[in-house]
Amino acid sequence: MTPVPGRDWRNPATWHLRTRLVLVAMALLVAICGAVGVFSYASMDAFLTRQLDTQLEQASHRSSEFGRPSPEDAGRRPDPLEARGQGIGTLNARLLAGTVASAGFLAGDATRKSLSSDDNAVLLALTPNGVPVDRTLSAGDYRLTAVRAPYGDVIVTGLPLDEKQNTLASLVWTLGVVSAGGLVLIGLAGTALIRRTMKPLEQLSEVATKVSRLPLDAGEVALGVRVPASAAHPGTEVGSVGYALNQMLDNVSNALEARQESEMKVRQFVADASHELRTPLTAIRGYTELMRMTEHFTPDGEKSLARVQSQSERMTTLVEDLLLLARLDEGQPLKVTDVDLTQLAIETVSDEKVMAPDRLWQLELPEEPVVVRGDATQLHQVIANLLSNARKHTAPGTKVVTGVMRSADGSAVITVTDNGSGIAPEFLGRVFARFARADVARTNPAAGPAARPVRSLEGTSAVATAAAASEGTSGLGLSIVQSIVEAHGGTVEVTSRPGRTEFAVRLPAAPPLA
Repeated sequence: MTPVPGRDWRNPATWHLRTRLVLVAMALLVAICGAVGVFSYASMDAFLTRQLDTQLEQASHRSSEFGRPSPEDAGRRPDPLEARGQGIGTLNARLLAGTVASAGFLAGDATRKSLSSDDNAVLLALTPNGVPVDRTLSAGDYRLTAVRAPYGDVIVTGLPLDEKQNTLASLVWTLGVVSAGGLVLIGLAGTALIRRTMKPLEQLSEVATKVSRLPLDAGEVALGVRVPASAAHPGTEVGSVGYALNQMLDNVSNALEARQESEMKVRQFVADASHELRTPLTAIRGYTELMRMTEHFTPDGEKSLARVQSQSERMTTLVEDLLLLARLDEGQPLKVTDVDLTQLAIETVSDEKVMAPDRLWQLELPEEPVVVRGDATQLHQVIANLLSNARKHTAPGTKVVTGVMRSADGSAVITVTDNGSGIAPEFLGRVFARFARADVARTNPAAGPAARPVRSLEGTSAVATAAAASEGTSGLGLSIVQSIVEAHGGTVEVTSRPGRTEFAVRLPAAPPLA
């Protein structure tokens, strides 16, 4: 059994409820059995003691009467043990003037046995008031009574306690065996009964666990898990919880359906709007190029026209990114082929070297090609977006290292690492969110916007290039990276601290090229 995290068997508060119920029930049963045992033992001990005292009183009376001095026989004192009705083990003694005149007991063979000097000392210490007391003699434990006879002698009579002690010992063993057997049977039956009674709670826990593992944060979610009807009766405590849980799940399911419907409408609107914007943007770019080729402008007009062209270029890129995200959200099938990631990395880094020669671009590639199954165009965009992110958010002179490797489990790993200022911790958790931008998170404070390199626009003047330098980012690049990687069944992670930021893309492995 796998240990449950956070459970300490030394702490009862972390135990299963059924375990605590069984232990509490067993503890109560042990207490009840103990109380019954103590009461039974005390009652039996009192009963046997009264019975023994009655027998002792009768034996003492017989001994006193039989031991009376005989006037016909010159005052001879008969031995009390010779009285009729004295049973095996009976002890009798006659005390005269502080001495033991005679003492003995009947052994098992009905013969008289003498007492030791220590026993005589015990007998002499008795008070002749007729009150029974327990004493230990050489012959065993005895119930003794001493009475002063009318003729002046002190007659001591005793009965052995063996029978009483054996009876009590037998009672203790009987109670112990019966209680232990009963506790075992009741414990097993109680465990089965409590387990059966707690079954609805386990069903509730199982349903809650299944729901907790569902990806409810995004996408279409089929929340079909419910508490069984047998555990959702409002008339019982557990049933009320199950019924309330089902009501809550119904509410959550309706909310998720409404959210999904709203998201689908928004995605469809974005896709439709992006598609419709492509035509006017293309027209704007075309007419701008035509005007630059056919018309003459003042320097301010040239600057304004360059600004129009740069913004139309930016809008076109944004529309293409939105269309790509919309297609990825719809789950459109990929154009899967064998893709050599090492070659893609070489080509993409070469392009970045041309656009940003003021960065130090490096490659770390294995000797053998790293091949995956995927869409070559989209995977190229993943590497290009990561490199573009490093270029836009680091200062000149920054070292950017692109690595491709094969991990121990066979998956392909692409890393893009730079030694820039890093990403702000409060922004790190949402770098892959759409339209997420941190103006200073990855920008060298010493380098203003004008110091950032900007891709030169083909056919534009130097004025247009300078104007484009003030453009920001759309905040979609890393979102596209994440969507493409997830569409390929992979993952992307980022770690950052001052002086080191690394994006790591992990893609499933594919067989090498033939």
